[in-house]
Amino acid sequence: MTLGIALLGSTGSIGKSALEVVRHHPERLRVVALAAYGRDPAALAAQAREFRPEIVAVVSPQAAAALRGELPAGTKLVEGASGLIEVATHPGAGRIVAAMVGAAGLAPAHAALAAGKDLALANKEALVVAGRLLTELAKKHGGHLLPVDSEHVALHQALRGGAASEVRRLVLTASGGPFLDRPRDTWNTVSPQDALRHPTWAMGAKITVDSATLMNKGLELIEAAHLFAVAPERIGVVIHPQSIVHSFVEFHDGSVLAQLARNDMVFPIQYALAWPERWENRFERLRLEEMGSLVFRPLDAERFPAVELARRALEAGESAPAVLNAANEVAVAAFLAGRASFPAIIETVERVLAAHRPAALASLDDALAWDAWGRERAGEVLEG
Repeated sequence: MTLGIALLGSTGSIGKSALEVVRHHPERLRVVALAAYGRDPAALAAQAREFRPEIVAVVSPQAAAALRGELPAGTKLVEGASGLIEVATHPGAGRIVAAMVGAAGLAPAHAALAAGKDLALANKEALVVAGRLLTELAKKHGGHLLPVDSEHVALHQALRGGAASEVRRLVLTASGGPFLDRPRDTWNTVSPQDALRHPTWAMGAKITVDSATLMNKGLELIEAAHLFAVAPERIGVVIHPQSIVHSFVEFHDGSVLAQLARNDMVFPIQYALAWPERWENRFERLRLEEMGSLVFRPLDAERFPAVELARRALEAGESAPAVLNAANEVAVAAFLAGRASFPAIIETVERVLAAHRPAALASLDDALAWDAWGRERAGEVLEG
């Protein structure tokens, strides 16, 4: 049986890898809808011509204008936020791949789960901003919330090796990014080009900077707590520069299950699309005999405070992670635009969180309101 998929964020790195998985499994997967912001309308048009989805959504009006006349016959063009919702709730899609970066991906993810869809979630910010709301929606409407991040896919697989009551803790691995050994007193001179040179992964700009500050790992800690219903104090982080072991599960009896694979996103994406099955593929395999040794190092919390900052936000209250994420997005954008230093990213997040008084989230509107508050306050901090 062919599974219809809708892909939010098709022209980004995750979206391109997801389409590569579809190419390997044309008998199992069919693209029924594509969506993107519209920064590369030519690439989106090429994807539409190859996969012939029923609808294509684009956020940018300029991109929508560029796409008119470029889509294959029978493909409907929709635009704006409502277009993303139409893709996320497409009746022919059994599984939605949510790969739009940032809080902008929250509303379509929420709509997909409210419609009872299975959601393969690469947009970690959605769970950070509104984790409880999304997990409750999945339970209420019968959809499955499946991770796409390699670390959470690793945990998802390892947790199949035992009951939840047998788990002592989860351990996320982090490469350490490009500044793992760079002297801390030189970080004021870090340029966006420096931060975008990730040693093991090819990713979009925002997530690559997050990997350099290790905020990416802090967001993943929050996401793991929601995905696997584990308290924040039972989630650890260890540095693993090779990015071969993607995460561990430690059980009460001292056993540790780890998941290993090449550092290529086609593997976790295929897992999320194939689940609960496993499918053959022709992707290049991990050759253990060629690896030599695996290296692990403790996380230096003084050097990389973002992980503990995220843990404290999760413990503080539901609105705090939304504010943390919003402030981080604004600070990263300022750094990439040359308007803030690299150390200013985490300093901005810390100052915004210090001014925040956590509150419970009753609705998606609450989550979005705190997201807006965090962005506004981060802008004020950066201007100051």
